[in-house]
Amino acid sequence: MDTASKISEQLLHAAISAGASDIHFFPFSDHADIHFRVLGARIHHKTIPISHYQLLLTYFKFTSGMDIGEVRKPQNGTMMHDFSDNRLSLRLSTLPLSLTESLAIRILPQDQNLSLEELFLFPKQLQKLKKWVTNRSGIILFTGPTGSGKTTTLYTLLQTILSEKSYQTITLEDPVEKDIHDILQVQVNEKAGVTYQTGLKAALRHDPDIIMIGEIRDHFTAQFAFDASLTGHLVLSTLHAGSAQGTIQRLLEMGVNNVDLKQSLIAVAALQLVPISTARHSARRAAIMEMLDGNTLDNALNGKSLRKADQFGTFQHLRKKAYAYGFISEKTLLAAGSKP
Repeated sequence: MDTASKISEQLLHAAISAGASDIHFFPFSDHADIHFRVLGARIHHKTIPISHYQLLLTYFKFTSGMDIGEVRKPQNGTMMHDFSDNRLSLRLSTLPLSLTESLAIRILPQDQNLSLEELFLFPKQLQKLKKWVTNRSGIILFTGPTGSGKTTTLYTLLQTILSEKSYQTITLEDPVEKDIHDILQVQVNEKAGVTYQTGLKAALRHDPDIIMIGEIRDHFTAQFAFDASLTGHLVLSTLHAGSAQGTIQRLLEMGVNNVDLKQSLIAVAALQLVPISTARHSARRAAIMEMLDGNTLDNALNGKSLRKADQFGTFQHLRKKAYAYGFISEKTLLAAGSKP
């Protein structure tokens, strides 16, 4: 394992130094390509012999708690890594292929504490978000694809809320991506019988003010989350959906009825990250949000078009606004399919 350990150390340091959020391994019969995800772009890092990749694969599976003998099923694992003064959590995932397995590593900084102001591009959107969380019951959903900043937003939002007032706060996560002070964080572990469903039932017995559910994945979790929000709890959660209005359709497909949606759903924020390209900022990304609340949410729940609704900004509109303000480049705007 010494060779594998040395190669992995060099690779992780290269990825972290490049500001990568993910490492992708793409194996072939005689070699493997390694790609970094940097500011949303997938960049080729290097090519290594397949023998080195197999060493790395075995090493990462072993150190992250996976079964190194299992090659036919997808597996997930976690491990910690110290880089300079930063502590990082690595979330690893394997995917079986015809001759081997591919490997993906998500890099999750533990000591990087961005403020809400740093996370979002438009201050008015942040002010609306802060207003949402003054509700003491109901459900707020953050949606978007993997890597769009949903979990980071939830963590930062919770830390901001708790810095201002004490609330009994419980999270249910799979996995716990970052340790947060003053929050009861429950690690979902289905092998041990700790599912989202059993965790939610147990959490409600601990008199929570705020419940964060890492992800609504199925009908049971969705219905339980909405039921919890109807009994005097503020529920925050994430959902995979491409747009704010698409979130409503996803919930209906999961079996949440329209009556519960109208009674419990406070707001929906669909997130996208855009690379900032101004001289005032270092290389980073900030979030823009399609935000549904109030009348726009009512229109969405009633199946009305949002294009005519006041105060609703689509991603296309928000990117054009960001370009007009000089926050993003024309290249970024065109890449998203919008015209200047």
